[in-house]
Parts: sequence; structure tokens; C-alpha cells
Amino acid sequence: MVEVGPRDGLQNEPTRVQTVLKIEFINRLSQTGLKQIEVGAFVSPKMIPQMADSREVVEGIKKEPGVCYNTLVPNMQGFDEALASGVEEIEVFGAASESFSQKNINCSISESLDRFTSVCEAAMTNGIRVRGAVSCVLGCPYEGQISPKVVANVAAKLYEMGCYEIVLGDTIGTGTPVKAKRMLDAVASQVPIAKVAVHFHDTYGQALSNIYAVMEEGVAVIDSSVAGLGGCPYAKGATGNVASEDVLYMLNGLGVETGVDFDRLVDAGQFVSEALGREVGSKAGLATLKKRR
Repeated sequence: MVEVGPRDGLQNEPTRVQTVLKIEFINRLSQTGLKQIEVGAFVSPKMIPQMADSREVVEGIKKEPGVCYNTLVPNMQGFDEALASGVEEIEVFGAASESFSQKNINCSISESLDRFTSVCEAAMTNGIRVRGAVSCVLGCPYEGQISPKVVANVAAKLYEMGCYEIVLGDTIGTGTPVKAKRMLDAVASQVPIAKVAVHFHDTYGQALSNIYAVMEEGVAVIDSSVAGLGGCPYAKGATGNVASEDVLYMLNGLGVETGVDFDRLVDAGQFVSEALGREVGSKAGLATLKKRR
């Protein structure tokens, strides 16, 4: 399980989340048994103001042994900032949609891949691992349906440039199990399934079904956001990622070992939800909290 709450979960919050709160949130997540947490993004503060304090967050958290803390990086400027902050892993994020690529990172898919090539080369030179993400793999808010072949081509290019893992993102949450499997089949023809992860939003309530579908095909790495936090600032109506508590509840029911403590994860979700003044967005988390009362 890869926890993306501190970045994808918070980036679209309408009011500024204080740095000390972000640090406490991440420190609590670090105590759950999670092995990978996405803690920030070195992007333009004008585009994503909520991530403007990513360096302070990275430098302020208590880094637990065995936990990888990574950040998003769109270009060489972002990489230099990430390097200076001391991160050990970064994530570059492209798209399978030309329109979304222009809205999200202000360039074409081809131009984005050129940028990422330089970033990957610099990262490898400095001993930093790179994860590669592809947005809009099951639909785009501007273009609608996305061809699985396009997704596969973008994924293959990221893999070829040195990304150790390719994350397939259903950014607007319109995917269904059959669509997810069809898309994954195309990607798996060019990228080993063991190198594929998924990042599914739950806008239409299909995320858990889609995750189970791709797990049947061999996917073993799942991005999720505690308490169901999140959304995409460039995809109107896209609600949060699938909730980490719900994913973990399902995995526990399947007998899949994750090393993550369910109760501690629920507590972390409750903490950040109360701090943001909202109800917990995880069904399993909310049910657990109600049982405790």
C-alpha cells in the first residue's frame, strides 16, 4: 500500500493546511506500518499553493526506518528542490490525454516525456529512485474515453527511461472492472506486471471493484488516501482516491498481508478529518469509529 493522503489528499483543500498539521499527519501515518508515503510535491506554488511548503514538510517529519517518503516532481527545477530537501524517491507524472497534460503540467505528452528523461537521468546520477505515474488511464475530463494503446505507450516510455514502477491513475474515477482489465492488458504487453501499480479514484464507487479486478491480473501495489481525502484540481467533480482504510479492510478480508495496522490507520484518518473539519470519508473507517462509541 502506498499512502498518498499527505499529497494527493491535501493538495485540493480549499484553505491552507498548516505545515505543522501536515507533519503531524505524516508522523502518525509513519506509525501504522505503511512502507511508502507520498509527502509532498515540488510544483509551482502558483499552480498548487497547498504544496508550497513541501520542503519544510520533508525536512520536518520524523523519518521512520524502513519507510520511504517520496514527492512529486514535474521538471528539473522541481528535482533540484527535491534533491536539496533530501528525498530518497521522486515521482514524475505524465498523462495519457493531451488535453489533461496541457492543463496539468502545461505541455504536451511528448514534451512532458522529454522533461522526465532529464529528471530520471539526474535522479539516477544522485541515487534517487523514480516512480512514473500516468493520469487519465480510464477516462479524461476533457477527452472522454482514452485508448488503452495510448496508456500503454506512455507507460512503456516511462519504464524505458528508468522508472522502477509505473502507476496507472484513474484520475476521474470513471473506470469499471472490465475497462480496468482491458487497459491493464495493453500496458502489460509492454511493462512487466510486477512493475505496475494502480491509483484509482472512487468518484463512481468503483475503485475497490477495479482494484480487485487488477489484483486478479497480478497487480500488487495500490495507491490510496486515508479517510478518502483528495481530488484533482484539474478534473472537475473528481472526488478523492479510494480510502486507505477501505482498501486495507478488503485486503485483510482476502488474507493479503500488508503489515499495516488497521486501527492505527483509522486513527490517522480520524485525526486529519477532524483537523480539516470534515467527516471521515472511509466507510470502513467510519463504521469502526461508530463501533467504538
